[in-house]
Amino acid sequence: MAVKGKVVVIAGASSGIGAATAKKLAAHGAKLFVGARREEKLKALVSDIQAAGGEAAYHLVDVTQKDSVQQFVDAAEAHYGQIDVMYNNAGIMPNSPLKDLKVADWEAAFQINVMGVLYGIAAALPIMKKQGFGHFIATDSNAGHVINPNAAIYSGTKFALRAIMDALRQEEGPNMIRSTMVSPGNVNTGLWKSVGDPELQKKARQREESIGLSPDDLANAVLYAIDQPENVGIDEILLRPTVQQN
Repeated sequence: MAVKGKVVVIAGASSGIGAATAKKLAAHGAKLFVGARREEKLKALVSDIQAAGGEAAYHLVDVTQKDSVQQFVDAAEAHYGQIDVMYNNAGIMPNSPLKDLKVADWEAAFQINVMGVLYGIAAALPIMKKQGFGHFIATDSNAGHVINPNAAIYSGTKFALRAIMDALRQEEGPNMIRSTMVSPGNVNTGLWKSVGDPELQKKARQREESIGLSPDDLANAVLYAIDQPENVGIDEILLRPTVQQN
C-alpha cells in the first residue's frame, strides 16, 4: 500500500477520529507522530500502537497557539526527517442559538476549528515545499454543506475550512502537495460534550450514540485518501450514516 512508510502527523489525536486513524494507519505501515493536549491519552495511544507492532511518537500540542503547533510540527520533522501527511483533526461543536450570544464559544470554535488548521498549514507547508511533496488532510463536516438552526457557528467554521482547503489544493496541487477534506455526518466520538446548551447537548448525544458512524469508519476514509497514487488527489470524502437525512 502507498501508505506504508509514510510519516503522518495528526493534531487532535488523543481520542475519537484522530486516535482511530493513528491506529489504522500504523497497522498499515505508516509512521505516526501524534499530538494533543492530554498527555496520558497520547502515551496510551503510542503504547497501543507500539504493542501492535507499529511505529509512533507523540508531542503535546495546543492548536489554539501558533507557536505550539510550530513546535509540534518541527518535532515531527526532527524525529522522522520528513512529513508526508499533516492531518489537522482537532475540533469542537459549541452549538447554541445565536440569540444566546455565547461570544466566547464562537471565538473558541473559530480559534480551534479554523485557526488551528491554518496554524498547521503554516507550520507544515514550508517543509512540504522544501521536500517537493506532501498531503494536507482536515476533518471538515457535513455541517460544511448543510446549515441547521443552532449550528450557525459550527457550520460557519466548516464552510470556512472548505474554502481554505480548496484554495490550498488549487495553489499547491501543481507543486505535488495534495489537499483532502474528510467530511462526516454524525460520528460517535463524544463531540456532543462540546455543545454548551444542555438541551442541544442531549440531542447531539442521542444522535451520535444512536446513528453515529464509528471513528474507524472515518479512519478508513483517511486511509483511502492517503493510499492513492501521487497523481491522484481526493479533494473531499463526504460520508454520513445511511439513515441521516441532513
